[in-house]
Amino acid sequence: MKRLVLWVICLFPMLFWSQSQQHQFVLFDVTFTYTKQDADTSSPSKSHYYVTGDRLNPDRPPDWTSPVDYRNGTVHIRIEVLEKPPGNEPTKWTLCYIPNHGQGNGYGCTGTDLFTEEGVYEKDVPMTEFWENQSIIWEEGIKQMDLVIKDDSGGQGHAHKRADHEKFFPTKVRITMVQVAKGAMYDPSMLNNK
Repeated sequence: MKRLVLWVICLFPMLFWSQSQQHQFVLFDVTFTYTKQDADTSSPSKSHYYVTGDRLNPDRPPDWTSPVDYRNGTVHIRIEVLEKPPGNEPTKWTLCYIPNHGQGNGYGCTGTDLFTEEGVYEKDVPMTEFWENQSIIWEEGIKQMDLVIKDDSGGQGHAHKRADHEKFFPTKVRITMVQVAKGAMYDPSMLNNK
């Protein structure tokens, strides 16, 4: 009986770790410096930083609804602001899911919280509660992520349009998005602390 209890005690953490690893994945983890020139010359849209190709997790699921339901889960958003111009100007990054196939608007966006200084900012967002999330056909997956630097004025507040753009550029950030399945809890041990 003692052996059985010890065996269960030893096995439980491995089962928990295995299940938590299966029910979340890092969609992307990028560190980059972004300048006014980058914002002015990004194509096809200004103020955008594009996460494509191998910078997006190649093992992301082709279907976000089954066999694991990420569509009705949460996304853990972590931004580490490594460098920011002086002045404490409120800034945020809008984070847009670009699907393989969309409907309606054709894409959906969540975002970081506003920040005014260097540091780490984290939050969890339900996948059913961000702008235009229903415009993505989640059964057909995501092909890229568009990250957009903005001020605090709302959806159209692209930082490159500001007359005082020097309050936003240059900046250096590390942005990470971890997708967490419905009913699961975010496990920070997945992040590589580089």
